Amino acid sequence: MKRDIHYIVVHCTATPPDTTIESIKRYWREELHWKNPGYHYIIQRSGKIETLLLEEQIANGVKGYNKISIHISYVGGVDRHDNPVDNRTAEQVQAMITKLTELKSKYPKAVILGHRDFPAVTKKCPSFDVRQWLKVYAPEFINPA
Repeated sequence: MKRDIHYIVVHCTATPPDTTIESIKRYWREELHWKNPGYHYIIQRSGKIETLLLEEQIANGVKGYNKISIHISYVGGVDRHDNPVDNRTAEQVQAMITKLTELKSKYPKAVILGHRDFPAVTKKCPSFDVRQWLKVYAPEFINPA
């Protein structure tokens, strides 16, 4: 099934950087009782991108927008006191640009936003301003508002 993708959403896991992907998936299953994960892709500290869900499937990334979104996250986003912080490694930054480039080419009309950029979202996720970051790293991704 081909989905009509309007958004590519950048997330952080809002966990300490040493959190394992398996523990995140277990939290979704056991605590939140989600059938599908929160993201399609997750970027490890090493920069390795792990696919958690096929793009044809719907992830649980942004309530009310999941049917029209693809979700990508990096492991991290908070310090040891649970405060939001952009603690991406250089490898995660490079992997994120690579994946966003691939996704934007696949879904050229999709707007790239951070989770926090959606209406009624009070989270700080992804712990940095995606639109400002893209102006520096990938200005061709910026969509006119």
